[in-house]
Amino acid sequence: MVWLHIVAIVLLASLGGALWRVWLGPSHSDRMMAAQLIGTSGVAVLIVLAAIQDWTLLVVALALSLLAALAAVGFVKAESPDGAGDPEEARPPDGWRNTPDDRAQDG
Repeated sequence: MVWLHIVAIVLLASLGGALWRVWLGPSHSDRMMAAQLIGTSGVAVLIVLAAIQDWTLLVVALALSLLAALAAVGFVKAESPDGAGDPEEARPPDGWRNTPDDRAQDG
């Protein structure tokens, strides 16, 4: 069990480095990638702590991982001009069939 404590300390050091990058990051993308590292490291720390203490912390780890994924999607949407990162707004290439009826006509 001592090695799990060492792993948790190393992960917390990784969290510290990511917080430093969020604070001093030269660009928004660097800060967002550091925030993703914080989410990933936070989930890893929670999983290690769940193994040390009780396994109910896995629910918190799952919630944090979902929030981290949604934060990445929100960042892409916010940074792209007019929501250009949204696949629903993208026009399909010429000759692309979108519906099953259109694909059935090809065959």
